Amino acid sequence: MSVTSAGGFRAAGVAAGLKSSGAPDLAIVVNDGPSKAAAAVFTSNRCKANPVLWSEQAIKDGAASAVVINSGGANCYTGAEGFQLTHATAELAAELLDLPPIDVQVCSTGLIGLLNDADDLLAGVRTASGELSADGGDAASRAIMTTDSVPKTAVSSTQGAGQDGWTVGGMAKGAGMLAPALATMLVVITTDADLPGEVLDACLREATRTTFDRLDSDGCQSTNDTVLLMASGASGVEPDQEAFTGALTSVCRDLALQLLADAEGADHEIAIEVLHAASEEDAVAVGRSVARSNLFKAAVFGKDPNWGRVLASVGTTDAVFDPADLDVALNGVWVCRNSGLGEPADSVLLEDRAVSVTIDLKSGDAAATVWTNDLTHAYVHENSAYST
Repeated sequence: MSVTSAGGFRAAGVAAGLKSSGAPDLAIVVNDGPSKAAAAVFTSNRCKANPVLWSEQAIKDGAASAVVINSGGANCYTGAEGFQLTHATAELAAELLDLPPIDVQVCSTGLIGLLNDADDLLAGVRTASGELSADGGDAASRAIMTTDSVPKTAVSSTQGAGQDGWTVGGMAKGAGMLAPALATMLVVITTDADLPGEVLDACLREATRTTFDRLDSDGCQSTNDTVLLMASGASGVEPDQEAFTGALTSVCRDLALQLLADAEGADHEIAIEVLHAASEEDAVAVGRSVARSNLFKAAVFGKDPNWGRVLASVGTTDAVFDPADLDVALNGVWVCRNSGLGEPADSVLLEDRAVSVTIDLKSGDAAATVWTNDLTHAYVHENSAYST
């Protein structure tokens, strides 16, 4: 399972020397075609890193043939020199791969304000370009890790299903600053389906809307977030748009939940399902409000089924509901009925990592799920000394 599971892609991951640990820190993924259709979504944070500024412009023609990703430094707020390095990265990769520079996406991850060493970075691009292979997906997924404890990959394929075969594969990095709008990390998704850029864009936005954009680990949005989708067309199959969106969404959801499971220092993964909302927007707003409640997240860490903190968070939204008629369940136990005591809270077991919160607004037919994690001592410790 890797970003090279789809036909027409090669990848590599190498140690360029950007990380003091000597760990792999630079990856390249190349689309060998015959199509170079692509789409991407980026952070909506107004403070954007240089690679995002470059890639936002480069993707406008709906095409991309390669992406270069470095970990070890975000290349954000590094001035004109930082943007020039992003440009030089794209130009060198383009030269080595015989591509137009505009067809090379660039992503970076790491500490903000750190200018990567240009000699090391560009030497890494040269090395990685010489090691590209169809088996290089695993190495690439490891080279993009920062505080991640494990690489994250996913695949969805129609092969062997009695249909014309096509595949969607992907890799992701991220273990903190997992907040939406969009995206929440660095993600590269590949497919050998034959679809044009405008269709890929529509499918990607629909897939990320209900997956990465519903992941709200710590309410902190990054400056570098990118989700890139490249299509090689190597299968020669043009799948139904709905079917492709389903497969793409499956891969995005798989990667999003892997990111959640690896959130820095978390002890619990929490799924907040909001039912019977007046609109999907209301359901998301309520779920996100609970996900961003430090009091609620601390309660889960302490294994305290304090449903009052859920109601307090619901009440901060503009969603349609009757404050006197809300139901809340924790791990399937309806501890709150009609905004009052329900089943005994001491019957809620919070020992396992997976925690479910169900909120019934009793106001309509819409629903949504937002994912988050608990607030732990380990999260505070890890993020208290990230830059030192």
